[in-house]
Amino acid sequence: MPPAESQPAQPVRRRAPPVPRPRRVPVPVEYPESDGKPMAESIIHLRVAIDVITPLQDRYRGRLDAFVGGNLMMYYEEGNPRRSVSPDVFVTLGVPSEPPRPIWKVWEEGKLADFVLEVTSKTTQGNDEGPKKRLYQRLEVSEYWQFDPSGDYLDPKLKGQQLGPDGQYAPIALEEFETGLLGHSAVLGLELRLEDDRLRFFDPEAGAYLLTSAEKSLAIAELDRDRLAAERRVAELERRLADLSPD
Repeated sequence: MPPAESQPAQPVRRRAPPVPRPRRVPVPVEYPESDGKPMAESIIHLRVAIDVITPLQDRYRGRLDAFVGGNLMMYYEEGNPRRSVSPDVFVTLGVPSEPPRPIWKVWEEGKLADFVLEVTSKTTQGNDEGPKKRLYQRLEVSEYWQFDPSGDYLDPKLKGQQLGPDGQYAPIALEEFETGLLGHSAVLGLELRLEDDRLRFFDPEAGAYLLTSAEKSLAIAELDRDRLAAERRVAELERRLADLSPD
């Protein structure tokens, strides 16, 4: 029987090495510090916002776990700079007071705010009563206040709402006092007083109003006048005693 013919060796086919795919470098998301809109609707609304922020900043100045701000871009969805809100005034407790933030990222801070006040008007009514209210409610802002300095649509001009256990806002009742109306802020431990169409903060524990910048400047000026007057009286008394002293 003739020997079997050997089969020629088949060449080994090697797979080409995979072509490495270029690594995707994540594009950094830019969160603008401004939305390009004016800080306030009018000079009246701007002054109100300043008169609210200043005393609150003074009240919490010594605390390391409270942040007071206003007109700050606050982003609440990571990676989506279109998801932002900019309250006129807000207070957030349980967060570091420093450093100053050019923007606010909820996913880094842990929350949006505990207290929000919007200086509202008929122009902003739809947003303040609709999308903003629903957003603050969803982000669990404990208290949402609105002040309408021009009386465009709110009657009375002050309105407060508190987040209930059901996750919905319920009205904060306003009470009458000698010269106006007041509402209690459980978050701040203060009374928001509507007095002569002006919004002021009153500290019931101290029995005193929180001072605005203008009121602080006036109080300091009065103290300076009293100090100078006292120094003049002392100098005059010393002069008279010197005249009475024997040579």
